[in-house]
Amino acid sequence: MRWQDGDRGGNIEDRRGLGPIAAGGVGVGGIVLAAIGYFVFGIDPATTLNAVKDQAGQEQSQEGFHGTPKDLDAQFVDVIEQSTTAVWSQEFKARGRIYQRPAAVVLYDQSTGTGCGLGQSAMGPFYCPSDEKVYLDLAFWQELSGRFGAGGEAARAYVIAHEIGHHVQKLTGQTQRAERLGARGATSGSVRLELQADCYAGVWAAHASEVSGGKVSLDARDIEDGLRAASAVGDDTLQQETQGRVAPDSFTHGTSQQRMRWFQAGAQGGDPADCDTFKAARL
Repeated sequence: MRWQDGDRGGNIEDRRGLGPIAAGGVGVGGIVLAAIGYFVFGIDPATTLNAVKDQAGQEQSQEGFHGTPKDLDAQFVDVIEQSTTAVWSQEFKARGRIYQRPAAVVLYDQSTGTGCGLGQSAMGPFYCPSDEKVYLDLAFWQELSGRFGAGGEAARAYVIAHEIGHHVQKLTGQTQRAERLGARGATSGSVRLELQADCYAGVWAAHASEVSGGKVSLDARDIEDGLRAASAVGDDTLQQETQGRVAPDSFTHGTSQQRMRWFQAGAQGGDPADCDTFKAARL
């Protein structure tokens, strides 16, 4: 994957090395976990938001460094976030709208405070709609490669673009649309939301080279890496691995086949209109 010469946007908040601090008299252990958009083990946004609203306090963190980090792994995140901003700015403009990028991509170690409660690395990357930030512990790259067998920069870029897709969904009202359809099940609002974010990641992949003048680009092999990552984190694959059985009634993200199919739909057509999982008769 080509990205080293890509533009840096500086929309990174680096909290690595900083831990969460409790606010409102509520300790770290007393906060209900309420991060939205888990990449691997997700739960419905309405459920978690309602839970965190019931708490007496909220987690905060020390302010991190804002800008372009110096280490290569963080620079990669910076370039991909800037690339998604360029792609979605173009797509929104074509529809007469202005794209507002996320407030930041927050890099952290182990745990951090968010607008949705305490974020932990065990949750995987996630998007919090309350503060409009994406949260990422870079240790997830090792898990993505080692546990899920989805190594390579393109797989990592897919993860970032998927979480940015959740931000697009908030801006376009799709997050609220999902809340009305229920939390779990093979055709739930959560599954439709996650599959749409996969499709939006594909839309980014389709236009990345075009908007960057070739500075950020994915070839056919990179797309395969993205598909491999999508397949690795399907509900059926993960449930079979962890439980020894598949329970469709508890799906939150969709099957491996579905995640691959929707990512490919976005990557092949490059049109967000092809990503309306809420109207799809077959997921």
